[in-house]
Amino acid sequence: MPIDAAKAVAAEPRSAEIGWDHKDIQLYHLGLGAGIPATDPDELRYTLESKLHVLPSFATVAGAGKGVIGGLTGPGLDINPASVLHGGQTIRVHRAIPVTGRAVSTSRIAAVYDKGKAAILVLRTEAADDEGPLWTSDAQIFVRGEGGFGGDRGPSVRLELPPREPDKVVEKAIREDQALLYRLSGDWNPLHADPEFAKLAGFDRPILHGLCSYGMALKTVVHTVLGGDVGRVRSYTTRFAGVVFPGETLRIRMWAGGSRVHVSVTAVERDDAPVLADTIVEHA
Repeated sequence: MPIDAAKAVAAEPRSAEIGWDHKDIQLYHLGLGAGIPATDPDELRYTLESKLHVLPSFATVAGAGKGVIGGLTGPGLDINPASVLHGGQTIRVHRAIPVTGRAVSTSRIAAVYDKGKAAILVLRTEAADDEGPLWTSDAQIFVRGEGGFGGDRGPSVRLELPPREPDKVVEKAIREDQALLYRLSGDWNPLHADPEFAKLAGFDRPILHGLCSYGMALKTVVHTVLGGDVGRVRSYTTRFAGVVFPGETLRIRMWAGGSRVHVSVTAVERDDAPVLADTIVEHA
């Protein structure tokens, strides 16, 4: 069997040094669509180095995403990259991410779940600098054709949205070139740039990165519910429920309550086709 769950979970963690500076932060934010309008004070916090703050979702690309890339190889794992999908993502921030930093990123397979026709790997990446922990990232990696080994099915993460109208609804247009810009932060998968490759994968044209939609939704929640304060975010989790194409529009619905914001993200042009589901932002 290509995946040996026990061996994968028992394997020694892998560590690597990563670093970033204001240019990496600005490029990531621009890849999320920041900077429109260019002189808006709210947008300058994402684009101008003298005013810069860091969205916690930057953790998914810090070090060009090396934790995710390296985590899918190792003891107990023999995975065909064509069978892999990013099923979900959680970020827990332990303190504000600095604009310039160096850290040690340590990755391991935290769990392997048996979903019958597929397996889910939980790739946990923890980053810490000289002052202590910065973030913990859990990427749920869906591997088609690797289930059925008799393992734990794992927890159910399906969430019911609040039974009322959302408190806020924001629509965010995705630029035609947005996937081309976002991929410069480290995800070079040709699915997001090459029309011929996208057709081989079953799509009419290249799709937007799921983690780009993830970052766009968090930026919207911070701006509309959290008063623009990225430091209030404690954790952010989602399930990738569908695709969205450059040139389309995200409809982001938000329900605020206590220390949580429930979020639903859909594609407007395809009759609110699901994009992000089971999405929660926990905050101070």
